[in-house]
Amino acid sequence: MSTGTSMTAWQVRRPGPMSTHPLDRVTVDVPTPAAGELLVAVQACGVCRTDLHVSEGDLPVHRPNVIPGHEVVAEVVALGPDTEGEFKVGDRVGIAWLRHTCGQCKFCLRGDENLCPNSRYTGWDADGGYAEFTTVPAAFALPLPEGYSDTELAPLLCAGIIGYRALIRAELPPGGRLGIYGFGGSAHITAQVALAQGAEVHVMTRGEHARELALALGAASAQGADEPPPEKLDAAILFAPVGELVLPALEALDRGGTLSVAGIYLSDIPVLNYERHLFYERQIRSVTSNTREDARNFLAFAGRHRIAVTTPEYPLDRAEDALTDLAAGRIAGAAVLRV
Repeated sequence: MSTGTSMTAWQVRRPGPMSTHPLDRVTVDVPTPAAGELLVAVQACGVCRTDLHVSEGDLPVHRPNVIPGHEVVAEVVALGPDTEGEFKVGDRVGIAWLRHTCGQCKFCLRGDENLCPNSRYTGWDADGGYAEFTTVPAAFALPLPEGYSDTELAPLLCAGIIGYRALIRAELPPGGRLGIYGFGGSAHITAQVALAQGAEVHVMTRGEHARELALALGAASAQGADEPPPEKLDAAILFAPVGELVLPALEALDRGGTLSVAGIYLSDIPVLNYERHLFYERQIRSVTSNTREDARNFLAFAGRHRIAVTTPEYPLDRAEDALTDLAAGRIAGAAVLRV
């Protein structure tokens, strides 16, 4: 990795299907950390479905030519002016999706900073980790648990954190039955968290390899994405961005069950039948980003409970291949770019 004034990075130049090659590999200047920011050398960056949504235009870019990537494991190499906090040069830090909140609105003041109208995000509003270097506000950098490689840590920084919040939103009772729809990066981590908490997990997903992974990790059953689980569910989480799966997921819930939708993007939901899908106080809840408290609590959990992270690796120069494989459903687990 170069430590000069320029670096290699990927930019979203022409958002569209991966077959149209929406990203360009470029050489750009190493960023300069602003006041309160850290300059970091990227060691690994997870390949998240949100990166795919930004690249393909499902999520319109907030910054032209943005560098995607928001599951970043990195080493601090410089501090911007007036930067205070727990980190110093040489420390290993994590960078997640949430990059900025105002700290003054009613949502921030009541502890719901994930709902801040002025929030900004890594790899969408600001350049992220598909690069050799990036920056992060020190107040939003995260300490990382010991006992994991850089590659294993990267998916924890979004897939893990969002899955953790989605599990909280699903209100799974102790020892309850959890259904998971879709079994990619976030789901395979969340399943392990639920299992560690004593849940019984049932997985519904389209991929044969994903079903095999689910069973290997301890799921009680694994079947097709729209097939019913063998038992009624106390809670469910929808990770696949497929609105049509909302109906079978709701129908699989027992009375009083909750469906938590974990994605930032979801295709349209078909018409619901009130009696089949919502009656008996079943409910559906969305998940919006995460708070820093969520992130720190989850990473502390990961420090206490060893999470097996399945991480197909790609070198940085194959970032577009990784996104293409993700779009095609060829990745079991959570892909990671090595820098």
